[in-house]
Amino acid sequence: MFKKDEVGPLNILGIVVEYNPFHYGHLYHLRASIEKTKADVTVAVMSGSFLQRGEPAIADKWTRTRMALQAGIDIIIELPYIYSTQKAEIFSDGAVSLLHSIGCNQLCFGSEAGDVALFQSSVDKVDAKESELNREIQQHLKSGVSYPRAFSAAFQSVFEGDNILDLSQPNNILGYHYVKAIKKLESKLKPYTVKREKAQYHDKELTREHIIASATAIRKKLIEEKQPLEAIYQYLPSYTLQELKGQLQRWGSFVHWEKHFPYLQYRILTSSPEELRNIYECEEGLEYRLLKLITKVSSFQELMEVVKTKRYTWTRIQRLFVHILLNTTKSFMEEYCKPLEAPYIRILGMSEEGRHFLSSRKKELEIPLITRASEWDHPVLQKDVLASQLHSLPYLKNHSLQEEFKAIPIRYDKIKGIFLT
Repeated sequence: MFKKDEVGPLNILGIVVEYNPFHYGHLYHLRASIEKTKADVTVAVMSGSFLQRGEPAIADKWTRTRMALQAGIDIIIELPYIYSTQKAEIFSDGAVSLLHSIGCNQLCFGSEAGDVALFQSSVDKVDAKESELNREIQQHLKSGVSYPRAFSAAFQSVFEGDNILDLSQPNNILGYHYVKAIKKLESKLKPYTVKREKAQYHDKELTREHIIASATAIRKKLIEEKQPLEAIYQYLPSYTLQELKGQLQRWGSFVHWEKHFPYLQYRILTSSPEELRNIYECEEGLEYRLLKLITKVSSFQELMEVVKTKRYTWTRIQRLFVHILLNTTKSFMEEYCKPLEAPYIRILGMSEEGRHFLSSRKKELEIPLITRASEWDHPVLQKDVLASQLHSLPYLKNHSLQEEFKAIPIRYDKIKGIFLT
């Protein structure tokens, strides 16, 4: 148990996670982060039901919270849907804003580069040449490439020859935006990074050479190849396996887009071009493309393959489909998506150490601390509740859509290794 005493201020570590699902690579990052920062308390801001690449999480957020608590995290807070299903900058701004608001003074992220000074210098260099970089980005966009490709190409062009980050790497991109968010917020968060080991983010295959595998490869085995959990037991901690078994027993299968396809198809079929045009991230006539193609496909995979273009990445299209599913309009996002001004902190789970820390911080918080969805009325929270309900909709058996309103934070005793609620 931590104590406030003469030793000095607490080291409150913040990390940004999805845990889809929690695996040994995540455990390596967590332990290395705690060791690097000498953390007294660890706070994870975790995406809820839908993730940054526009995918439904393989397991519900409460199951993934239980994994995180057993791994050693003290507090898990939810990254609201309005930030979690966004491009890297908005995703990072929202996450950093929440960690700053709850009182973290350290942030440690995984990266391909592994050198935090390189992130800081890159952010400073971009600020100094922002106008030139934006002109280059626009030139690349005119050639029809996606924004991530345009940004990466412009970045390399403007800073050619400089000691600069490789922003073609996914974790480097997020790390860059975390550091930039800290600067924009003028936060006292001190950034650290841990070099990503073994499997890389997009690796799709498992290897027997080491136990660290990518979440992408793990999901491929479980969902696309329909392998049993026993086939991947060596790549997951025992508590992750146990929680995934529980998810299977309760829901009948893991969560993936194909199960949501009929609901998405219905939403598109019953929408007018004007209604689709008003959906967030539906741009440049995509509404007509969707209405033309939706009757010609019989699966989500087919829909993705015919809708995707060079300009619109797989990830961008998946995020659009999440927004269509949740009927999230441009006007809604314009009004409520203020990434550097998170409206509340929603607690999903906490250890006893985490509970004591929250008690010590409660009066200092500048935004509401939410422990139950039913206790506070806010459009962003309502959208999170809807996201959770739609995430579980194809799997409803012995639970009700009311459960998200009633849920309270999961409590965990790390010493005894037991859940208290």
